Amino acid sequence: MKAISTLSCVVMLCAASVALAQSEMRKADGQKADAQESTAQMAFARMKALAGNWKGTAAMGAGPGAMSAPVRVSMRVTSGGDALLHEMVPEGRKVDPSNGDDDPLTMMYIDGDRLMLTHYCDSGKNRPRMVGTLSPDGKSVEFDFLDVSGGTKYGHMHHAVFTIIDADHHTEDWTYMSPENKADHAHIDLVRAK
Repeated sequence: MKAISTLSCVVMLCAASVALAQSEMRKADGQKADAQESTAQMAFARMKALAGNWKGTAAMGAGPGAMSAPVRVSMRVTSGGDALLHEMVPEGRKVDPSNGDDDPLTMMYIDGDRLMLTHYCDSGKNRPRMVGTLSPDGKSVEFDFLDVSGGTKYGHMHHAVFTIIDADHHTEDWTYMSPENKADHAHIDLVRAK
């Protein structure tokens, strides 16, 4: 009888040890997920700090054929704080999508443990998605291509980098990939509109 009692105690101690070890493993996994999520949340917070109206110049291409044009950018936190809407319009043109002059819209949001960007492209007529990462110094958020819906017949937006200079100045670098896989780059230097 004493042997059965001792055996029961040993089994219960082993079960308790296994349960404690599993609990610690779940806690460690949970802490890892929280750290990843907080990195995405930090990147999203940096992007949301850019909410407002901006004006500047977009430099497109390189070399002798390079062009530049004045642009306006509007960024608005929406959906109860869960999304950031980015809209770019050539300077001087009224915002009126009813006349067919639609401009690209970009939405940024948290999806699980990732900062996502979906670009509703006026040129490519598609919706590429990119995943954002915050630079170690916290000054830029870089978005890398994940996938695209709507096809790539006309090309697709492939990469974007937002660099925060200060509260009233940031740059945006956008890379468009042609159907022939040729990259076309645009650099936009923006200041907060007063």
